[in-house]
Amino acid sequence: MPRRSAAALATSGEVLRLIRTGEAVTRAEIGRVTGLSRPAVALRVTELLERDLVVEDTEGPSTGGRPPARLAFNAAGGVVLAASLGASRTQIAACDLAGAVLAQAEVAIDVEEGPGVVLPLLLDTWEGLLGELPSARVRGIGMGVPATVEFAAGRTESARVMASWTGVVIPPILAGRFPVPVFVDNDVNVIAIGEHHAAYAGEIDDLLFVKVSTRIGSGVISGGHILRGALGAAGEIGHIPVRDGGGVLCRCGTIDCLDSVASGTAILRDLRAKGREVATLSDVVALVRAGDAETMSVVREAARQLGEVVASAVNLLNPAVVVLGGDVAETFQPMVSGVREVVYRRSTALATRNLRIERSRLGPGAGITGCALMVLGQILAPDAVDASLARSVPRVAQLR
Repeated sequence: MPRRSAAALATSGEVLRLIRTGEAVTRAEIGRVTGLSRPAVALRVTELLERDLVVEDTEGPSTGGRPPARLAFNAAGGVVLAASLGASRTQIAACDLAGAVLAQAEVAIDVEEGPGVVLPLLLDTWEGLLGELPSARVRGIGMGVPATVEFAAGRTESARVMASWTGVVIPPILAGRFPVPVFVDNDVNVIAIGEHHAAYAGEIDDLLFVKVSTRIGSGVISGGHILRGALGAAGEIGHIPVRDGGGVLCRCGTIDCLDSVASGTAILRDLRAKGREVATLSDVVALVRAGDAETMSVVREAARQLGEVVASAVNLLNPAVVVLGGDVAETFQPMVSGVREVVYRRSTALATRNLRIERSRLGPGAGITGCALMVLGQILAPDAVDASLARSVPRVAQLR
């Protein structure tokens, strides 16, 4: 087949990409980069202006005569609705088209109450947030859930964890209220996306994010992009079996998964078995600060088990940085120190030569940021922009 010309490839979606990245920000620059004629450039720019995806910005430098008008991506041209579900609390927000939070809320809710309770709450909360943003145009929805997700379908697949969500295809439910593209992913994947973008983008392309909270999970950034695997099951580090786990039954139905021996839930369980009165991780923090030897021993053992599994992941993936996040990792320095010690001892010399092991820089906000970026990466991709324009505006004969 003959190769398509550069001009044939320069659709309106591609022009938007050039403007977003700053590669070409005037009509003349777009013409030089793409080879498009002036009328063709004008057509594509007009389409983007009419869709509020770009705006005329400050005047550019002039080489004589009238200065060229500069074009800029319009982050205010719509909103993305985001929700990052955790085991016990959910963050909900409306973000602009650059991923910045415009309005947000945090709701205490048990995801085990099921989609019939949780999803209507999300929809009503989004409605409330949009009430604070008059005339906001919803362009997409992103959601992270603490379960295995078949990403392409937006279907939760956990058989025993979040059992009431098993097989639920979430996008059509949310699109029933907001008829826009909906994307659903594992909660730690979206956190990894947010953490990478906010703290490491342009610096590091390979990152392993490990969330240690009520449960344990991980997200893998490879080559600058989230690694989901064939169906979306990549990153289930919490269900890798550990040595010397003591025969603990995991929620997934198998024995001695990392999640069942080193998570926040496991630490609370083990301390209660030793006679400590701990209801929440805050109680554990108080005992650690008081120098309670039994509590320190339990936390260190959890760190050892976690470190063993992370060391294997480092050998397999060779990330540039391992980021430890979640309530447990962000609260207990002994946990981070213990993981670091085991990883450097158990991983190969080459994999750890320049490896950094750090606590999360973004903290709880990473989930919302990641949800928004997940959506924006999909709906602002050149092909998606072109498809959207084709649906909403009659196609005009392409000019070149």
